[in-house]
Amino acid sequence: MIYIRNDITDPYFNIAAEEYFLRNSSDEYFLVYINDPSVIIGKHQNAYAETKYPFVRKNNIKVVRRISGGGAVWHDYGNMNFAFIKNGKEGELVNFRKYMQPVLDFLLKLGLDAAFKGKNTLEVKGYKVSGNAEHVYKNRIIHHGTLLFDTNISMLNEALKVDPQKYIDRSVKSVRASVANINEMLGSKMTFNEFSDAFVNHIISGDTDSKISNINNYDFRQIQLLTENKYSTWDWNFGYSPRYQLNNKASIAGSDFIILLEVEKSIIKKIRISGDLLSPSMMEKVEQELIGVKHDEKTIEVILAKFLPNSISEAISIAELALLFF
Repeated sequence: MIYIRNDITDPYFNIAAEEYFLRNSSDEYFLVYINDPSVIIGKHQNAYAETKYPFVRKNNIKVVRRISGGGAVWHDYGNMNFAFIKNGKEGELVNFRKYMQPVLDFLLKLGLDAAFKGKNTLEVKGYKVSGNAEHVYKNRIIHHGTLLFDTNISMLNEALKVDPQKYIDRSVKSVRASVANINEMLGSKMTFNEFSDAFVNHIISGDTDSKISNINNYDFRQIQLLTENKYSTWDWNFGYSPRYQLNNKASIAGSDFIILLEVEKSIIKKIRISGDLLSPSMMEKVEQELIGVKHDEKTIEVILAKFLPNSISEAISIAELALLFF
């Protein structure tokens, strides 16, 4: 097993690296990395429905779709991400407990009251500290997960705070759970780096054939290409979402603004705007212009700016109005 050292914190690059090593090598890997503040969603999820999009957008939080299923998770500088990429036999590859066991053993070694919860979660004292997911490619599997050590719980809760009534779709829904930081439950305090080093040592000491390596120049360039062509694109992270409907209502300075959208393959197929914020003729023009375009914030903002004054009212700008379409 090859342990890859990686100090890059770009979530687009790091999620791309997982796919690259899974699909382009026969070697087995153990990856550990930290990401900038970001929301990582499952392959079959609706990106908008799994995040509080206006908050995510305002705070420059990246949303990245991974190739594995499961629900949305929060990454930041206090969260450690790990991945095992292994070879195996068809029909025997998916095994959450197998790959979570050494992680659980590590938490127990630290003196934590850790335990499995359901199929893909590790808990300490009833609080979720690790979420896990898997993806099979031919005779290989990636098992990846999180370890909440000193994450910003407030940001996590806000970024993942969703209105279950706003979006109607058949996408995979995240299961919300109470979370906590590992460092708050340790008997003896340790820094994030100490925790990370101890975890890595624990994992590689269990594999007598383990080797330590950096990402070589060729692999780095190939991962960059995958990042540019897939993982940093709107089409993958947002446009890949399954068909959905949006029903949003806002009250702006005493005026109602109601939006009904139907989106398929990232394109707005149907739209109905109502309320008394805009005149009927103005709403009709906006509706006609939005049919057939991407359900994308910048696209909608440009279209709104064509028909509406810079400030709809003292209470809201064009940019703020565009966010109501999400």
